[in-house]
Amino acid sequence: MKSCFFTGQRSFSYDKDTDITHELSALLTILAENGVTDFYSGVEPGWDMFCNNAAILMRLFYYRHVKLHAVLPCPPEKHSQNWTEKEKSEYEAYLKIARSIEIVSNDNDENSIEKRDARLVQLSDVCICYFDKNDLQNGAAQSVIMAEKANKIVFNLLFSRKK
Repeated sequence: MKSCFFTGQRSFSYDKDTDITHELSALLTILAENGVTDFYSGVEPGWDMFCNNAAILMRLFYYRHVKLHAVLPCPPEKHSQNWTEKEKSEYEAYLKIARSIEIVSNDNDENSIEKRDARLVQLSDVCICYFDKNDLQNGAAQSVIMAEKANKIVFNLLFSRKK
């Protein structure tokens, strides 16, 4: 086990929930202490950026050997064209920190998103996700289904929560 990717709901808001911050940090620590050195992100607003920020902090303060990577569906300017200024700012900051940036397509469409998600699965041994299994139409669900079919380890932190 050497690599992990993040996928989840774009609507995830990380300003409101401190418990999930602790859960994610604990999971990232366990993974880093058990040989995971590479963390891959599709760098989407919401859950991806929340995980990116946690991985950045983990790398800065505890695990300097950890490497952060971006796998984009299309060139950065196309990928973020409809985002808010705050989302674009976080995105650009992450791309500056990322050890590598891979672009899977020149187009910004559903096919490029699917290619990006398939590439994230291909590159990783573990998936950390946050999505509702009752909503199988979203992109995160499709990524997790791909990961499960490829026998990847999947941690869904939405369903680790007490209801």
